[in-house]
Amino acid sequence: MLSRISAVTHCLPLATLFVASSVTALELPLPPAGEDIVGQVQVVKAKYEDTFADLGVANDLGYLEMIAANPGVDAWLPGEGTEIILPTRFILPPGPREGIVINLAEYRMYYFPKGQNVVHTYPLGIGREGWSSPVTDARITGKTPNPGWTPPKSILEEHAADGDPLPAYVPPGPNNPLGPYKMSLSIPGYLIHGTNKKFGIGMRVSHGCFRMLNHNVLQLADMAPVGTPVRIVNEPYKFGRSNGKVYLEAHAPLEDSGAASVVDKHSAVINALLKREELGDLRLDWEVVREVVAAEDGLPVEIAEPEVELVSSAAAAF
Repeated sequence: MLSRISAVTHCLPLATLFVASSVTALELPLPPAGEDIVGQVQVVKAKYEDTFADLGVANDLGYLEMIAANPGVDAWLPGEGTEIILPTRFILPPGPREGIVINLAEYRMYYFPKGQNVVHTYPLGIGREGWSSPVTDARITGKTPNPGWTPPKSILEEHAADGDPLPAYVPPGPNNPLGPYKMSLSIPGYLIHGTNKKFGIGMRVSHGCFRMLNHNVLQLADMAPVGTPVRIVNEPYKFGRSNGKVYLEAHAPLEDSGAASVVDKHSAVINALLKREELGDLRLDWEVVREVVAAEDGLPVEIAEPEVELVSSAAAAF
């Protein structure tokens, strides 16, 4: 049986395999027109003291991204010399490549600076069950360094009911849950901000706001002006082209009431494919598609090459 590393490199023939200790911030060149994939899968060899949380912070990856890409590996003690996949290859979210795009299903933000041929991408903490982050269009309306925090009544009541009362005001500093910077959104009550709990990045942990690693939020704040559009989507299945081939990237769907059924997942895959009209003439390997959907590992996997076969046969394939 192939090792996980061998299987990944076999399924991702265009990915470059690196062995390194860490990478810089994820600023990636945009692909040519008509293509959708950025970045490269990487592999690091764990040191004795490494954890997924530490490797995620060092490589701008969220905790659940690391878990999904490395099934069967102990997140808290991978072990000296264990090969760890860094899922730093991405299919860009569908739609316009402008401003900020947040894809809730992958706990990730993409920022397309105006007039530059690059994308910056960052892991996010998003709204937990019962406090889901919204799917909508918005814009940045304000930027505040070293913010204080006045908890809203709903959060004060929740903490009080749990026996963990909050102060009416938390001043700026290391104990402030907004971290070193906040950006207000045109959606009342929602922010993009830093955090004093970096472990929650890449998980459903907030009351709907978008948490970033502190070095990431400071970088974003320096680049994104007030008025920057913010498009929030929920796309667990992303299709994309690269070098004439077609790829699928699958993430676990976000659910507030139980896990999605296999039928629901397959229906969502077909709906996502039908939105991509330019992918209409394909011969898909539906066995591979099913495997990608089942794995939910966040890695782009080749599923087709352009051929003359309409995707209307997709439903029958499942």
